[in-house]
Amino acid sequence: MEERFSKQQRMYDESYIRAREDTISNLPDSLLCQILSYLPTKDTVGTSVLSHRWKSVWLLVPNLDLSSSEFRHYDTFVSFIDKLLAFSREENSLLYKVKLSLQKEDGNDQSCVTRWIDSVANPKLDHLDVECTLANRKFLEVIPQSLYVCDTLVYLRLHRVSLGELESVSLPCLKTMRLEHNVYASDASLELLISSPPALEDLSVVRMVPDNVKVLRVRSQSLTSFHVDYLLGEGDDYVDALERGKDSGVLIDAPRLKYLKFDDDLSDFKIITTNTVSLEKVNVAFVFGEHDFIDLVDLTKRNMVSGFFKSISGVKEMKISSYTMEFLDFNRQDELYDPLPQFCNVSTLKVAFYVSNLDMMLPTLLESFPNLKSLVLKLDYYDPSREEEAADVRLSSVVVPQCLLSSLESVKIKRFNRGPVYMEVARYFLENSQVLKKLVLEFRCLVVEDGFNMLRELIALPRRSSSCQVLLC
Repeated sequence: MEERFSKQQRMYDESYIRAREDTISNLPDSLLCQILSYLPTKDTVGTSVLSHRWKSVWLLVPNLDLSSSEFRHYDTFVSFIDKLLAFSREENSLLYKVKLSLQKEDGNDQSCVTRWIDSVANPKLDHLDVECTLANRKFLEVIPQSLYVCDTLVYLRLHRVSLGELESVSLPCLKTMRLEHNVYASDASLELLISSPPALEDLSVVRMVPDNVKVLRVRSQSLTSFHVDYLLGEGDDYVDALERGKDSGVLIDAPRLKYLKFDDDLSDFKIITTNTVSLEKVNVAFVFGEHDFIDLVDLTKRNMVSGFFKSISGVKEMKISSYTMEFLDFNRQDELYDPLPQFCNVSTLKVAFYVSNLDMMLPTLLESFPNLKSLVLKLDYYDPSREEEAADVRLSSVVVPQCLLSSLESVKIKRFNRGPVYMEVARYFLENSQVLKKLVLEFRCLVVEDGFNMLRELIALPRRSSSCQVLLC
């Protein structure tokens, strides 16, 4: 009886599956293509073995998302793309989204990106992402002129390719552009690419040394978010450290800019030329060259840093790296030191310190943020084995920054432990913050008992704010 029931159940399941398969297979090509467009190309190709109905449906999918790493041989990858694009041309099938990742190991791998972009730069192309890795600068793929007159393109990412001299640029719908580790024809050519799209909102430029650009000029009336970085590209380690970024700079003219992230530690100067009333959030990882500590007497660089901070004094949120804080600490000790401006609009600050800069720079920094409400603090490269040196850290309460007396409501300390530096920081905020509502400590300990002991020590500390809670997470 059970065996007959089990057999009937299997027959029902198989019939149900066939019915479901037939239901899906009977859908029109347009709907099947839309479903398959959410899958990587290698998975859409896999559907061709399902049945005769599915054999060629994947060829009509308007998306192409493929990496050469998915093929055993690079030439096989190139041949596959060539045949797919040839079929698209024959069938008048237009691609809306193209994402290609190429891993070229030497100059023997054939060049193909130029003809591929020429083929896909159609009136319907919306999204283009081309990434070339492991490529020597001598063998970079070249981006054709056809890309720069693509009227429907909304998203563009180019990684480690060569952009020649631009004849004209017409990208009226482009909103997001990512330029990473590329080589450009000139300063003017890159400026034209950045300034021409009238709808550009989000721009990221990760520069490679050298990239044929001295001054990165960002001029845009529509730009709201900008991230700049300056790194060594893959295989470029032969560039002399003191030559990196020599006489180079960043110039920003973007009146609608709201978010700015600076990771550029190689350019010699950074200038914001427009009114920054709209600027809301700034992430300052570096604002000077890595060899600037050698040039502490260089007033030009020091004035550049001072001018940069003054130009962003109207922001609402800021993030500062420990490297930047160390630079400010070095210069604070000089009689010509120009203190930070007042950031009266900043309500949220995220900052990292080296332990050596903490005792003097934390109170000094907070004095520049009189209306601060939320602070996230992190200590970098704290070595617990040097606790005797760290035990000397004392945060002065003689002059309490204004924000501790009137506005600071939340403090979070990352990577907290029972070390003397961390306990001193916790004591400083608990004893001096008059309106503090919560002190959040992200702690790491090996055993639960250590967490309880730490909590008992923290609870025993006196608090200036009666409503303050100490939270461990």
